[in-house]
Amino acid sequence: MTSQMTLHWSPRSPYVRKVMIAAHEMGLQDRLRTVRTVVGGTTPHLELMRINPLGKIPTLELEDGTVLYDSPVICEYLDTLHDGPKLFPVAWPARGVALRRLALGDGMLDAALPWLGERFRPTDRQSQPHIDLWRAKLLACVDALEHEADALADDKLTIGHLAIGVALGYLDFRFDELHWRDGHPRLAAWHATFNQRPSVAANPPIDDR
Repeated sequence: MTSQMTLHWSPRSPYVRKVMIAAHEMGLQDRLRTVRTVVGGTTPHLELMRINPLGKIPTLELEDGTVLYDSPVICEYLDTLHDGPKLFPVAWPARGVALRRLALGDGMLDAALPWLGERFRPTDRQSQPHIDLWRAKLLACVDALEHEADALADDKLTIGHLAIGVALGYLDFRFDELHWRDGHPRLAAWHATFNQRPSVAANPPIDDR
């Protein structure tokens, strides 16, 4: 009998979404038992912190009690559990390209999430310089990806594609005002193709608050 793993999960989290899409691509989605776990804000999730002191999702519990976090580590572990095409290339330079793209996609989320959090502060306490910085970083990433869009379309699917696709999807989910597709037709075309993948369509971001 195939063992099942427990994934601390939220349909709002882009990092969790990346793990779910990766699992679907690997054919492992049925081995994940998802547990709705609410983190963020100012209230610590003490139960989760007993196994992940960072109190963050995604957190993956294996059947033997091993706990893995965060999303790149979980995705790389899952990539060892199947015999299909690997999302983490073994050989360089392909591995370096995939990891760089992973860092870029996750870095976009690292800029977007504090901006989202700033919105929950009273207007007179929001930091416009920080908002401007996060916005500039995100737009710079989109500009860079426009130049890389043809390579993204031509290259074999890797964890880097998933990270970038999820990050752009998060901009659609939370930052409509950026209009990131404007002036970026090649990237927009690649992302439209990415969104058509069954793994992506099966794991949409959902605001269930």
